[in-house]
Amino acid sequence: MRRTRVLTAVLALAAGLLAGGPPALAADAPAPASVSKAADTYTWRNARIDGGGFVPGIVFNRGEPDLAYARTDIGGAYRWQESTRSWIPLLDSVGWDDWGHTGVVSIASDSADPDRVYAAVGTYTNDWDPGNGAVLRSADRGASWRKTALPFKLGGNMPGRGMGERLAVDPHDNDVLYLGAPSGHGLWRSTDAGVTWAEVTSFPNPGNYAEDPDDESGYASDNQGVVWVTFDESTGTAGSPTRTVYIGVADKENAVYRSKDAGATWERLAGQPTGYLAHKGVLDAENGHLYLAYSDTGGPYDGGKGRLYRYATATGTWTDISPVAEADTYFGFSGLTVDRQNPGTVMATAYSSWWPDTQIFRSTDSGATWTQAWRYTAYPERENRYVMDVSSSPWLTWGANPAPPEQTPKLGWMTEALEIDPFDPDRMMYGTGATVYGTEELTNWDDDTSFTIRPMVRGLEETAVLDLASPPSGAPLLSALGDIGGFRHTDLTKVPSMMFTRPNFTSTTSLDFAESDPDTVVRVGHVESGPHVAFSTDNGANWTAGTDPSGVSGGGTVAASADGGRFVWSPEGAGVHHTTGFGTSWSASQGIPAGAIVESDREDPETFYGFKSGRFYASRDGGATFEASPATGLPAGDSVRFKALPGRAGEIWLAGGAADGPYGLWHSTDFGETFTKLPGVEEADTVGFGKAAPGSSYQTLFTSARIDGVRGIYRSTDAGASWVRVNDDAHQWGWTGAAITGDPRVFGRVYVATNGRGVIYGDPADPDGGTDPGPPGACEVTYRVANAWGDGFQAEVRLTNTGTTAWDGWSLTWSFPDVERITQLWNGAHTQSGAAVTVRNADWNRTVAPGASAAFGFTASGPAAGATPSAFALGGRTCTVR
Repeated sequence: MRRTRVLTAVLALAAGLLAGGPPALAADAPAPASVSKAADTYTWRNARIDGGGFVPGIVFNRGEPDLAYARTDIGGAYRWQESTRSWIPLLDSVGWDDWGHTGVVSIASDSADPDRVYAAVGTYTNDWDPGNGAVLRSADRGASWRKTALPFKLGGNMPGRGMGERLAVDPHDNDVLYLGAPSGHGLWRSTDAGVTWAEVTSFPNPGNYAEDPDDESGYASDNQGVVWVTFDESTGTAGSPTRTVYIGVADKENAVYRSKDAGATWERLAGQPTGYLAHKGVLDAENGHLYLAYSDTGGPYDGGKGRLYRYATATGTWTDISPVAEADTYFGFSGLTVDRQNPGTVMATAYSSWWPDTQIFRSTDSGATWTQAWRYTAYPERENRYVMDVSSSPWLTWGANPAPPEQTPKLGWMTEALEIDPFDPDRMMYGTGATVYGTEELTNWDDDTSFTIRPMVRGLEETAVLDLASPPSGAPLLSALGDIGGFRHTDLTKVPSMMFTRPNFTSTTSLDFAESDPDTVVRVGHVESGPHVAFSTDNGANWTAGTDPSGVSGGGTVAASADGGRFVWSPEGAGVHHTTGFGTSWSASQGIPAGAIVESDREDPETFYGFKSGRFYASRDGGATFEASPATGLPAGDSVRFKALPGRAGEIWLAGGAADGPYGLWHSTDFGETFTKLPGVEEADTVGFGKAAPGSSYQTLFTSARIDGVRGIYRSTDAGASWVRVNDDAHQWGWTGAAITGDPRVFGRVYVATNGRGVIYGDPADPDGGTDPGPPGACEVTYRVANAWGDGFQAEVRLTNTGTTAWDGWSLTWSFPDVERITQLWNGAHTQSGAAVTVRNADWNRTVAPGASAAFGFTASGPAAGATPSAFALGGRTCTVR
């Protein structure tokens, strides 16, 4: 189940990702370059879903407790924040031109200097991603990055992405790093902490395995290359490169290599098993054991056979330590971890056991014997060692009620990331195709007592957003998502209880509501079997499946009439169709080509619109017949988004295009008969509407566009006559070309669709132009510098309500004593002007009862010594400082 990760990305690519490639960047260039400051101050948050995508890698730092990172295939990288039990996004600064750098193929945390972290980025190795990969490096735990461009592509969303880690820091000489490359590019090394890279020409094998060598797209036919790097820390001394290094290669006959002279020469390990790929290689240096997880394919979806092996580094002896006989496997092994406090304890996952569930194995005697997370009693009944608690993310049940031996929620699938905390044997985290699960009672396993597994994913948002709608009443937001269908978001600060169900779509490609009857909603999407269309009469809370016209193979786009009495659907595999009622029967629309994008007029219930290959179409009879508009000069391709303006019949805004043709934003007031291209908007890819500004009668426009040479999210309150960029360089989220909408009830609020970072929404920090008075009552502040490095520091702030009245929202101000500047802040939103800083609450910590506290943290540039502010104020009232 949920095998559509690549499809989501391909859909996004088809929508216009190939418009341009990233420029070449010199080594040591800032990432990204500063191009513009926001002209209005916005705070940015996620509409909470918590997870939603594949997490192929989790990396704990072995030098500092509670420091961990997670990588995603299309949604960037994250750092674990222990104080809030949540993840902090680290790559929101990736811009439009570098969108491929939101795919993270590997991440490495420096245990000798925990402030250093590295990420190997790039989404596709074929031409879906026009840019090359890069290695990002940070000296402040990912708060800021510098970039070195590579001369080849990397594949964070390619087959084999769960193998690894491909990037590793030498534990004895942390200026030395290795990177395993795909596509036949071999092994690469840096000797200056990631600033420059050179191929290790002595390494003999660039790999030869491809999932499907005959795939003409280049996706499945790519050589998966060099897939992991492991250092033997017992073979070196501080300040000198580690002598012994193990390398995993995607080659079923020659999967593991070793160097004993710090990478000068290499040898194939003698006696190694063949016929499998080594997904992971994890070394227990204390006992001299290299553990290897093997599968017959590269994953993350496939894998039918697998083995676990232990290699004795001193004697060269190979031991098959597989927990089940080869004949009994229908899966490969990938997830692999060692308990660093108890090195004889090792765990592994059956990552490709899709049905009835994944399996996790544990050994406390170096693989001699194993126990497993669940077992059959009398088939189909099974007994679990664990209890699943998904109350924080209840949608993980998928609304399912499966028959045994399948259960819901599942233990997982695509479980290629598995790590025991090196400082805490009770804590384990593992990634799945939908979330990060974990436990803090792991050693209960050995006592044969139950332990609880919960989502450990708060703050990690990894959905690909395909469409958005914000109705004038009911839920403030409806989302159409890849892989998990979509949600009705009744509270943006809380995880929805369930995705759209009955039917469940693997990906919802389009949704719409009736403008004058927002309880009427329609959605279409991809599904393995059954109807591709569903209707709701209660604002998306409950759904009824419609019926498909003949030939439908995918969702396409759909539109609801203004009054909810008619629908027009342009599905994949069939032409445009229309219906009255709720899709019990459909009639073919005339005069419009198959594959057209369809929308409805938001005022006239008889009027629908379409666009295909540079031509605009309109229907004035409920979608029965369309006529082509005489308008010319519109974008030639199909990378177009358009919307009709609510409240004004026949008024349309159209965005789209490509670099080699017409590209920008167009406006029509005559039902699409003519369009006027807006001057000054060089490129635009989405358009949406929100509540009019105070004193204005025209709805606010939003677009993801390039204006005056600067890419960003823009707002206009004067019908496009002028524009304000509302995001900044720290908040770009890669590609934002799928959908955008304002909120018809909240001025200035905008919802932005991302390709892997979920639904982002922004609010003006001061939407009414007034002064935030702050909460009443007394306050106390504790300010602590938690970490410091050469040119920066990390601080933690706790704000306590010492008064007698609860706060509903707070705003803390202070001034730094020197040149300190905040680079990243979590659990709040900040603005800074010179030395003056204002931090406002997040949605979830706005209420602070008497005696209770709210905490936030940040990283900043500048000297830590003397950085403690002398005074803090809450709404003009001075706080006590402890």
